[in-house]
Amino acid sequence: MEDAHAKTVAEVFVQLAVDPSEGLSADDVWRLRRTWGRNELSKGQKKSFLKLVLKQFDDVLVKILLAAALTSLILGMANSEGIYSLIEPSVIACILIANAIVGVMTETNAAKAIEELGAYQAEVATVCRGGSLTVCPAAELVPGDIVELAVGDRIPADIRLSGIVGSTFRVDQAPLTGESESVTKTIEKIAATKAVLQDKTCIAFSGTIVTAGRAQGVVVATGMSTAIGQIQNAVTEVDCMDETTPLKRKLDEFGTFLSKVIAAICILVWLINIRHFRDYAHGGIFRGAIHYFKVAVALAVAAIPEGLPAVVTTCLALGTRKLAKQKAIVRTLSSVETLGCTSVICSDKTGTVTTNIMTITHVCAVNFVEAAADDKISLADCLTDYKVTGNGCAPEGDISEVLTEKVVDRPANLPSILHLAICSSLCNDSSLSYNGKTHSFDKIGESTEVALRVLAEKIGLPGFDDMPRALTYLSLEERASHCATYWRGQFERVSTLEFDRDRKMMSVIGKRKGQSILFTKGSPEAVLLRCTRVLTNSKGIAEPISTQVRDALTEKYRTYARRSLRVLALAMRPISSDQCHISPSDETGLTFLGFCGMLDPPRPEVKRAVDVCRGAGIRVVMVTGDNKLTAEAIAKQIGLDDYGGSGIMFPPDRSYEGLEFDEMDGLTQSNAALSMSVFSRVEPLHKTRLVELLKAHGQVVAMTGDGVNDAPALRLADIGIAMGSGTAVAKNAADMVLADDNFATIVTAVAEGRGIFNNTKQFVRYMVSSNIGEVVCIFIAAALGLPETLCPVQLLWVNLVTDGLPATALGFNKPEQDIMQRRPRRSDEPIVDRWLFVRYIVVGIYVGLELPDVVFTLIGGFVWWYMFHSGGPLMTWHQLTSFTECVEGVEKYSCDIFWKNRGPSTVSMTILVVVEMFNALNALSENESLLSQSPSSNPWLVGAIVISLLLHVAILYVPWLATIFSVTPLSSHEWCAVFWFSVPVILVDETLKFVTRSGQTARHTMWEGKLPPGHRVNMKYRTRYWFSII
Repeated sequence: MEDAHAKTVAEVFVQLAVDPSEGLSADDVWRLRRTWGRNELSKGQKKSFLKLVLKQFDDVLVKILLAAALTSLILGMANSEGIYSLIEPSVIACILIANAIVGVMTETNAAKAIEELGAYQAEVATVCRGGSLTVCPAAELVPGDIVELAVGDRIPADIRLSGIVGSTFRVDQAPLTGESESVTKTIEKIAATKAVLQDKTCIAFSGTIVTAGRAQGVVVATGMSTAIGQIQNAVTEVDCMDETTPLKRKLDEFGTFLSKVIAAICILVWLINIRHFRDYAHGGIFRGAIHYFKVAVALAVAAIPEGLPAVVTTCLALGTRKLAKQKAIVRTLSSVETLGCTSVICSDKTGTVTTNIMTITHVCAVNFVEAAADDKISLADCLTDYKVTGNGCAPEGDISEVLTEKVVDRPANLPSILHLAICSSLCNDSSLSYNGKTHSFDKIGESTEVALRVLAEKIGLPGFDDMPRALTYLSLEERASHCATYWRGQFERVSTLEFDRDRKMMSVIGKRKGQSILFTKGSPEAVLLRCTRVLTNSKGIAEPISTQVRDALTEKYRTYARRSLRVLALAMRPISSDQCHISPSDETGLTFLGFCGMLDPPRPEVKRAVDVCRGAGIRVVMVTGDNKLTAEAIAKQIGLDDYGGSGIMFPPDRSYEGLEFDEMDGLTQSNAALSMSVFSRVEPLHKTRLVELLKAHGQVVAMTGDGVNDAPALRLADIGIAMGSGTAVAKNAADMVLADDNFATIVTAVAEGRGIFNNTKQFVRYMVSSNIGEVVCIFIAAALGLPETLCPVQLLWVNLVTDGLPATALGFNKPEQDIMQRRPRRSDEPIVDRWLFVRYIVVGIYVGLELPDVVFTLIGGFVWWYMFHSGGPLMTWHQLTSFTECVEGVEKYSCDIFWKNRGPSTVSMTILVVVEMFNALNALSENESLLSQSPSSNPWLVGAIVISLLLHVAILYVPWLATIFSVTPLSSHEWCAVFWFSVPVILVDETLKFVTRSGQTARHTMWEGKLPPGHRVNMKYRTRYWFSII
């Protein structure tokens, strides 16, 4: 029954065909359960463990690695290599299994969001059936059941209230709507048929909790038809979309591109060597084909950066540790990088932008009343407006006059302020305490009462010349409640008349020295109407309140309201000393004390964080269930009103309400999503729709939330950010949890994400340029007809161990200083752009060859050993390239030197390792020279290089390791050759960095108007610019 809130109680009973005094019969219950099912949330279908595991292998690079491992195993067994045939496949299998474990754990955690929704369902319900009350399982409820609700009950279904026992009935629906205070419910219908959940005050929603009063109602929705059921539907629909993160998409695209290149080169290598299939050394055409097929497999292994998944995972894990220290707990590793390309942050207001603690910021008292009769003096002059500083629950802050900005040294010496503090302390059930573990002040009680309690502590006590400064000498534990304790000792609280929605006030009787005083707090309209006198600061006595003074107070209250302050009025009057009970009739003839204006203030650091976002090209949208005026007031204070206008109200295209948004067509909604800064009075579907629209425009969206209602939007957003104080559902649906609920922490996380992406580019550059060198080496060797330079096991060692450690250490590179002064990168921006890829190719080619002397580096070391090394055979180029035609005994060397001597491949492998260590230093910065960003900026990298070199030395000089990796110890002469072949890679990359910086200078020149209009600074122009410099 979707419109139950817009119907009277009688109309609802008629539509559901139920007698409220009798309830449903057993036959009715059976019939309705067949129609509507059980009152349970759908558990959905879980993915089997096997499907989750198989999903982790659905990746192009992973499939190529699996194929390479399987092929290597088959060929090794066919050639009777024994246990050595298992080495390469085993290493690859270990890598893939480790990555699969991480993936399965991530997806398992994500599935918990739906399971947690079940915790918000009631277990039992008190229901009227067949004329009698009974307790039944909540799952057996059906639409039409008459249900009794009492304090502490978890509401078992969506219920249209039909009767309230007592003066008030309140429900905590914060998990569902995000409202910070309990909501007062009524039985009156709502005028609007279309209304957000917050406005449906006659409906008690499933999963919320009764905090005050008793009520009766009729079930209008059960199971998946309830508000919380619709949220689960939305979460399930988002899960079905199965969207990947920007980093995953980029790595997938890179993998697809790399796989095509690998396939082309492997086929080309095999085809080039068809003429060698019949060579005598192979023992037949079939064995020759198998041999060169193994070469192609080695080429595939060389081209694939096997360590890339592990290094990416490690780098992201390092990022999560850094963020954890900043109180941002990351649940999914990939979300760390996604933060870096965030272009829109949709932030909740309460608790994220604001402190979630009501704080009194303004107090108004009457100074004198005579001025009101003098036409020469403004009515407002009889009032004094005070500003109260300080945030949160800390009893610290100054009270100053707004007009003169003069701090009031002893506010408790002002009669109105003193009695306002007494009233604030006595009409109060809250408490403050200091928590030594968290070094903060904790509160217990309603937020408005806590605000009054803190105000009373800031005002201090009368009679001390150095008050409130004297309070600073108390310990923090004593200071938390010093004034409250004092006033409790002075006044005995005899009786209380609680707040109700008709009177809109509450009162207490305080007895002191045989005299009783009635203290009252409530809404300004209700309290001011009952006041006949006013306590003035000038005379310190209660004087009759005139119409002019009343008008001035009314105008002041409206001024506060226009600032979105929540206003309370406080009053008092003496009563008979023997009166021990209060009735509403006693709340008349009151003496007005003053107004208190309060709000949930913005966190002090949020405004600066918003400014940082603006500088970084990130748009901030404040999304809240609160009313429009309050939302806009907070938005102005944190700097979201950057439209250049003036006044309290935002322009029409910058601030929208949920219902206003619903009435727009699709195009208008799309435009509104791109222009809005404030989105108020929203419900769950509005947040989800906003994320959909922003993502449709190519934006990368971060969405915050803390309630059950936020789960669909958190799951749909590129980055879902839950509050540490939020519900378990929100936390499990989110990618990141803010332990401190602070918006500024999001901005810190975005900066960290940008730094991680830059580091990702650096280690991808490092690993890919290494692999390109290996490919060049194997390809050229095969094309020239040289012996096998590097075997697959050697390539795996270099790719995983000697490359893996420095690549991981690159994750510790410090972010560049201007990282939050750049616009966010596009979500479709590749990890490797065209110019960067050209640089990879150039550096990679150098790893394979040294152009000035046309002597190959890896191959050059290999050839050097055969042709020029004094400890080698000193053969000719023709003899080397015709090695397959070697006949034992004809030459002065044995033919086994091509097949069994491990010296040449050891030199090539060592050159590759040392070149990669120098290349790791090149990767310290994408464009900065080593002269400006020295290795000392990343000591982890220096350590990784040292460890990698030591590990490589170990496999050379430890006999059993040397056997596994087919290497042999090197002589001092061979080590010198390794160094001179390797070191020029630094000069090559320094030159390329200089060209890049020159191109950036040219781009800045174009921006300054020094280049022809429309001249595009692309790679061609960079090259032209470089040659013009030369």
